Amino acid sequence: MKKISVLIADDHALMREGLRKILSMEDSIDVAGEAQNGAEAVEMALGINPDIILMDINMPVTNGIEATKIIKSKNPDIKVIALTIHDQEEYLFELIKAGVSGYVLKDISPDLLIQAILGVSKGESFIHPSMTTKMFTEFSRLTSLSRQNNNPMGLTKREYDVLRLVANGDSNRSIADKLYISEKTVKNHLTNIFQKLGVEDRTQAAIQAMKNKIIDF
Repeated sequence: MKKISVLIADDHALMREGLRKILSMEDSIDVAGEAQNGAEAVEMALGINPDIILMDINMPVTNGIEATKIIKSKNPDIKVIALTIHDQEEYLFELIKAGVSGYVLKDISPDLLIQAILGVSKGESFIHPSMTTKMFTEFSRLTSLSRQNNNPMGLTKREYDVLRLVANGDSNRSIADKLYISEKTVKNHLTNIFQKLGVEDRTQAAIQAMKNKIIDF
């Protein structure tokens, strides 16, 4: 079984060492390298093509948000999990727009960090539990500015239903159960939704839905 290759990008040596020790305890994860600033993270990512990058936000030379944008523009298959001490909404939404698949705080437990990495490697998204309420509160605030349901992307009724559940954090299995369809059908709907919204994953689909007021919360 192929291991999940992870690049650690953080400007603090002690943090990188701690993360490496945590990840080394998981047999399915391999630490592919370490970067100490954003520019180095970009260079290493494009050189070794890791599956996932644990990306600190505040790094010298190039910050984590800009580094993520560059990496995702060059290789969208690389997943990025933002790692930060900040729990403010503006960082979350800025990072989602940059293309991250996960957002975790540096006080996350080792078990939850491993869970985040394993989930993101399977195409799932992960938001630190402490940020979930803030994220949906902000969604509600933005969508309340216009209660009219606009659908500029041409989604079908069923695609709209799937997107709403994705934005609510439901898994493919949960969506299938709630809509009485198969997981394969859910995946087909997601493929169409991603294409219509011009995005690559579930997190980006949710943020696009919010920005374009496609769904109401």
